Amino acid sequence: MSSPAWELQKAIFAALIADAPLLALLGGARVYDDVPRGAVLPYVSFGPSTTRDWSTGTETGSEHAVTLRVWSKAGGEKQVHLVLEAIRTALHDTSLVLAGHRLISLRHELSDAARGSDGEIYAGVARFRAVTEPAA
Repeated sequence: MSSPAWELQKAIFAALIADAPLLALLGGARVYDDVPRGAVLPYVSFGPSTTRDWSTGTETGSEHAVTLRVWSKAGGEKQVHLVLEAIRTALHDTSLVLAGHRLISLRHELSDAARGSDGEIYAGVARFRAVTEPAA
């Protein structure tokens, strides 16, 4: 059986790189699991994720906390906020196809933007909660 967390990440990645408004804001398909050295800003990267048992007495399930990070060098937080909203619009309450699993829900929980500690990079975080179960 495949990992529900990995299948969810692959489905989220596919949804993001297929989203024209997001790609326009990023200037291309700049969504990464492993950010390449010298990646051009702005871009989105996968952050920490957590998977918890969400099983009932009769059904197996998983609850996922997924974090996406936005990185920008544009002056101010505007670009980060626009990218965060594009991510929320692309993913919140959407139906994604997961190999070997079924997505029950995918909900945006929060977004946050701040200037980085170096004073030049602006960073954003979007967190989502998902629930999956094995495919029948």
